[in-house]
Amino acid sequence: MKKIITQLYNELQSDNYRIQEWQLKQAVLLFDQGNTIPFISRYRKEQTGELDEVDLVKIQDSLKKLRILEKRKNTILEKLGELEGIDSDLINKIVVSWDKHEIEDLYLPYKPRKQNKADIAIKAGLEPLAKMIMAQGDTEPNVLATRFVCSHYQTNVDVLNGALEIIMRWFTERPSWRKKLRTFIWYEGLIHGKRAKAEDPKEKFKDYYEFSESLKKMPPHRFLAIKRGDRLGILKISVKADLSLVIGDIESKVVKNRTSPTVPFIKTAIKKVISKTIVPSIKNELLKEKTLWAEEQSVEVFAKNIYHLLLAAPLPMHRILAIDPAYRTGCKIVCLNEQGDLKHNETIFPHAPQREFKQSVSKLQVLVNSYKIDAIAIGNGTASRETEFMVKKCRFNRDVKVFLVDESGASVYSASTIGRREFPNYDVTVRGAVSIGRRLADPMAELVKIDPKAIGVGQYQHDIDQGLLKQKLDESVMLAVNNVGVNLNTASPYLLRYISGLGENIAMQIESFRKDNGKFLERNELLKVKGLGKKAFEQAAGFLRIEDGKEPLDATTIHPESYRIVGKIAKSLKCNIADLMANEELLNQAKEKDLSFNNEEFKKLTDILEALEHPGRDPRKPAKVFEFNKNIRSISDLKADMILPGIVTNIVKFGAFVDIGIKENGLIHLSNMADRYISDPLEIVSIHQQVIVKVLEIDVARKRIGLSLEANK
Repeated sequence: MKKIITQLYNELQSDNYRIQEWQLKQAVLLFDQGNTIPFISRYRKEQTGELDEVDLVKIQDSLKKLRILEKRKNTILEKLGELEGIDSDLINKIVVSWDKHEIEDLYLPYKPRKQNKADIAIKAGLEPLAKMIMAQGDTEPNVLATRFVCSHYQTNVDVLNGALEIIMRWFTERPSWRKKLRTFIWYEGLIHGKRAKAEDPKEKFKDYYEFSESLKKMPPHRFLAIKRGDRLGILKISVKADLSLVIGDIESKVVKNRTSPTVPFIKTAIKKVISKTIVPSIKNELLKEKTLWAEEQSVEVFAKNIYHLLLAAPLPMHRILAIDPAYRTGCKIVCLNEQGDLKHNETIFPHAPQREFKQSVSKLQVLVNSYKIDAIAIGNGTASRETEFMVKKCRFNRDVKVFLVDESGASVYSASTIGRREFPNYDVTVRGAVSIGRRLADPMAELVKIDPKAIGVGQYQHDIDQGLLKQKLDESVMLAVNNVGVNLNTASPYLLRYISGLGENIAMQIESFRKDNGKFLERNELLKVKGLGKKAFEQAAGFLRIEDGKEPLDATTIHPESYRIVGKIAKSLKCNIADLMANEELLNQAKEKDLSFNNEEFKKLTDILEALEHPGRDPRKPAKVFEFNKNIRSISDLKADMILPGIVTNIVKFGAFVDIGIKENGLIHLSNMADRYISDPLEIVSIHQQVIVKVLEIDVARKRIGLSLEANK
């Protein structure tokens, strides 16, 4: 454990990550005890020195990699322990190393492998000849070879070829060579691409038909783009590097007697083993590492986008009319009550080819009045602007807010098992419209029903490791859900499964318990749920709220383990716990009063008082009405220098895509986001943020729009 902590500390420090070694130790101990990141960051911060979710995710990811490497080291050491004559110095080098390349290079000579040409030559007795050649004496290699002619190697040429294989084996297994070549190729190598045979009908990869770029410096999005082109057979990529200087340096260290007639033979062995064996292996190795790095970078951005998307502003307790717009098949309408229950559905045809505009307006007015609608949610896909125009023409007898809602993934939900289970008697069009309406009411509760990668806020999600993608996206969803918390009596099992300590099976058991026993009246009743033990209760309880239950603290973020602290506060102020809730006067007295708490209790006091001050606080901002420029309907309406409102729809490493009310999204490149250098778009914008942008350039043929960020709304 101590070695892991020390190495973890060293690695994080090398990334300019300021954290103390004792904090890492506490975090690792808490992880090993089965605690989740949300639980540790909220309820064990006094033990970790206020480490937040971002800190803990970084620590956990690094810890997993180190433990995988440690397991590999132990496996190698076990295998070496089974061999005879292993140098203790080799063992020590592996024990102290945390460089996976160094460990594998040291193990390479002892790694089990199939018999090759070098093994055959050694078995035939040619190893002494190889040693004579490497001794760099005054005898010609051809003369030395004469005495080694045998039935298997019948000529001097055959003998020398056998000796060459042995020498190349020795060279291949030199860790210092591999390290030198690996370092040189990483820093000086170029990724080269050229056009391959497969067709590129839309010329998506045109920019990469002939290109070269630094292997080390190529950004992740560009690397993943060329990897996709290579996979599709449109591009052919390779790594190139001028190794003449490295080879020369290696030769100078190997050749001790420049006048020896064996030198040309040795140089041939050096060049051949480097070009045919070591370098191809290292290039493949580096490409795999670059791929993993690029995937991790892409997944990181994707995960952050999902997190912010789930924390989008809700519009709770509103009666919502949702519209899934379309032309020929009509606009599907659903009416939802405050709880999101479906009360009515039908279809109107305001657009071409039917053009029943007046009838559609009349129908909307009737529905809004009949169902006392507070807000209208319009899906932002096909015909959304035309539908918005129609809605704005309606005259309602009540104040109705109109919102454009991102419908990405709604079709996935409508055809999913979850969608069918929730609405077995309705078709996919009704389910899709319901999803749009519920997204406005509570984006988080609805979006957790959809596979995160189907929501459309990432890049190259279908090209990267699907296991890594699922792990990080699920982690991001979990962080978002626990940040907000859920109502234990109303949350769906699809939301509950992301609560710290629960999971899918327990979430379904909670739903079954509610059906059989009615609402939960207090958090402690969770312990009656099948499969939910004390550890799961500890991890989950603080993130599950009960409104109007037996225990007033169950409606807060205060963990049951801290109820006794609240009891002490109430006792010292001579009041009931319920009297403390949102009572500014009493809570101010508590802050000033000298309460007899132990050190652990005192560290939790600030968070407890804050939770009492805002017992039902939702960290999400309230939803805001947004309007696009009414005069912009297509890319042909755009002109340079126009200032337009927009909504950030996707964030990638090189910038952010913005919906400005037309079919094509514009791109704010990283360089056009601020008047200072930034390395990450998330420093400036977040998903679904309302922004003001300036049009820089329009490429109608390629349907590309360049934007700059003018202001955040």
